[in-house]
Amino acid sequence: MGSGKSTLGAQLARIMGYQFVDMDHLIEETAEMSIPEIFSEHGEEVFRKWEHDILLEVCRREKLVISTGGGAPCHSKIMDLMNANGTTIYLKLTPEALRDRLIQSKTERPLIKGKSESELLEFITGLLEQREKFYEQATHSVNGISLRSEELAKLLLNS
Repeated sequence: MGSGKSTLGAQLARIMGYQFVDMDHLIEETAEMSIPEIFSEHGEEVFRKWEHDILLEVCRREKLVISTGGGAPCHSKIMDLMNANGTTIYLKLTPEALRDRLIQSKTERPLIKGKSESELLEFITGLLEQREKFYEQATHSVNGISLRSEELAKLLLNS
């Protein structure tokens, strides 16, 4: 959340002449409901199953840049699936940098709604502690502060 996956992913796809897929948007389109509605009506287990199944389908395509939700790599061996089917990138930011970005964001994020700055920092720090072992399995781990899509394209072309 707030790392720049969707923004950088769309820019990277444009530079490389690839199609961009935002998994969260694709899940919402497929389910014909928002992610908060999916969680509310069906629960996280169903959401994660749909996420896994849709990613399996997307992995069959070529020339894609895919932005997953932040929790995706941590469930159903999705990180293994992504690494087996493409190049993965972890956009690494400190909890403080993520907090600052999320405070400025105009996007509504149900997981953090109503949290104070200190509560938000605590939440992000805890989430990263749980998820980082999965994120670190990415093909590339890059500093996400001031990262430009051109730098990502160069990294991918040289690897």
